[in-house]
Amino acid sequence: MNRRDFIRYGTAASLSLVACQAQAGRTPITRKALPIPPLKKPDVRNGIDQYDLTIHEAKHLFFDGVATRTYAIDGTYLGPTLLLERGHKVSINYTNRLKEVTTMHGHGMHVPARMDGTAHQTIAPGTTWSAIYTVNQRACTNWYHPHAMGKTAEQVYKGMAGLILIEDDESRALDLPRRYGIDDIPLVLQDRHFDRGQIDYSPSMPEIMHGYVGDTFLVNGAIEPIFDAEAKELRLRILNGSNSSIYALGFVEGLTMQQIATDNAFLEAPVAMQKLVLSPGERAEVILDLGRHSGKTFELYDYYNKKSFMTIRVSKKPTATTTLPIRLTTLERLDPAKAVRTRRFVLEGRMMRLMINGKSMDMGRIDEKVPVGETEIWEVENTMPMHHNFHIHATHFEPIDRDGKAENIYPNERGHKDVILVPSGSTVRFVVRMSDYTDPATPYMYHCHFLEHEDNGMMGQFAVV
Repeated sequence: MNRRDFIRYGTAASLSLVACQAQAGRTPITRKALPIPPLKKPDVRNGIDQYDLTIHEAKHLFFDGVATRTYAIDGTYLGPTLLLERGHKVSINYTNRLKEVTTMHGHGMHVPARMDGTAHQTIAPGTTWSAIYTVNQRACTNWYHPHAMGKTAEQVYKGMAGLILIEDDESRALDLPRRYGIDDIPLVLQDRHFDRGQIDYSPSMPEIMHGYVGDTFLVNGAIEPIFDAEAKELRLRILNGSNSSIYALGFVEGLTMQQIATDNAFLEAPVAMQKLVLSPGERAEVILDLGRHSGKTFELYDYYNKKSFMTIRVSKKPTATTTLPIRLTTLERLDPAKAVRTRRFVLEGRMMRLMINGKSMDMGRIDEKVPVGETEIWEVENTMPMHHNFHIHATHFEPIDRDGKAENIYPNERGHKDVILVPSGSTVRFVVRMSDYTDPATPYMYHCHFLEHEDNGMMGQFAVV
């Protein structure tokens, strides 16, 4: 069965990859322990926290005995996790050893426009570009990825992405798991196509319009890995790092998740849930209480695609304990009644081209000028028979309603976000305010974070003035 039949009919989509291989008479993949991206702490030079990263071609072992060609940052697939401290001045230095131009965007980072790493801040082969700024936001889980014009989807697909963790005094004061790789675990969730063991990025035009959805699930670059956990509270920092997939995550055994953070900050209080829906680019931090589950096994499952991501085995005795706080933080709230204007963004398509407000992305055009310090409402309408989401650079926002109903904003979305799902035929409103940085000549971007949609024109630019 070819790749497009696989997607169209879902014949194998409900099976694990191992089961599919067994059906086909192939040698099953050896399931690996969950890889943990290295935690990269800074070298302090001249009073600045320096992070030196190299973007390069590599080979990665997804399959037994097969060296898969990838793009990577320092390693063989994905990049290290960067640990940043609020209030510190940092310089993240990206050296491009590829044969093509790239960029590197700090997704979720509140930075000056010229340090945002968009398509305007290109990194030519053989050169280094540095994002230099003072970390000016609350503790959260963000990520970095390329944002090159027309090449974002392919470069991310080949492996260029990594997490950014921001810590502050408030975060450290909370009784939460924080031993990286032991009870504080990063999970970069993706799906990929492979052809004879090589990454296959060859979307057809329909797949560009609907999004390129793979048939092989990866967690931190491994297929259906296993994590051996201590019998205690476990913190998962989850990124939907896919190109165009929406995941509905849960545990088939009914294990309850307590979500403690969304894209840009802690939630004010934990939110209990059985299923967590994340669209591309969204992040969530959840706590699992495994204290009474010693010896048990849990499967992290995607109910949309009916596939398993990974297995958690509660196989270790606890070497530390934590107790989830009832209260996590107090968020600064913007009052929609004080908004000075409403901006409207219509997500639409015509003649196999995607647009916002009737216009496809143009690097030379600034679509919106947004005054600093003013509260605004942004209204995003999806007119198409397919799902989209909406991401805004420079800051976070607070969702107000979907389709005019506040109850359609779920409790775990009631925080500081920078990506929100906009289902087919729906309208989402959020309140937002730009702060700190102005630059009338250098724009930020807003766009659908389905990467094929972004590359195919569903993106615009705004300058903070």
